[in-house]
Amino acid sequence: MVFTVDNGHPVAEDLRVTDDELIAAVRDYAADKDLPGPARPADIAAFEHIAGHAMPHLLKRIYLEASNGGFGPWEAVSLTDTGDWFSDCEDIAMAYREFADPERGLPPGLVPLMDRGCAMWALIDFTTADGQMWDSDPNLCCKEHALAPLGQSLSEWLADWLHGAIPDGSYPHRELAAKDCPAR
Repeated sequence: MVFTVDNGHPVAEDLRVTDDELIAAVRDYAADKDLPGPARPADIAAFEHIAGHAMPHLLKRIYLEASNGGFGPWEAVSLTDTGDWFSDCEDIAMAYREFADPERGLPPGLVPLMDRGCAMWALIDFTTADGQMWDSDPNLCCKEHALAPLGQSLSEWLADWLHGAIPDGSYPHRELAAKDCPAR
């Protein structure tokens, strides 16, 4: 696969990249940004026990082969406290416990992955083999309608990030759906 540079990050020219190519791009990104080193298998197992589900394979490989946090469009939360906090939470277990609060109504298996700021989060579904991505944005409407699937696997979502195609604010299709919210 031929790589080019977009916003200073190596990316594949073809959006259909392999897991190995994504991991290599994230590894290069992590090295450029001086992110924490890879996590340990015991860190993965400990969080899988907390979440009650196995981590999607690609995410597991990224944590084990590239970096224990800080990668992605909004810096993935670390599996363990690395000394670098990539959100208001020291690690993914803390973020998960905060989201698992019954008031949030988080479906089982959804795990907060990246703090997007302003109470928005990117989440990943541990119950899907390809790690389907979700968005939580209570600013669009109300808490009841804050959570929505993005219809993208982790692989597709990371490819979009590497190509600069992830929106900075709300996802455009979420903004349109929010206009129908009865709480508006």
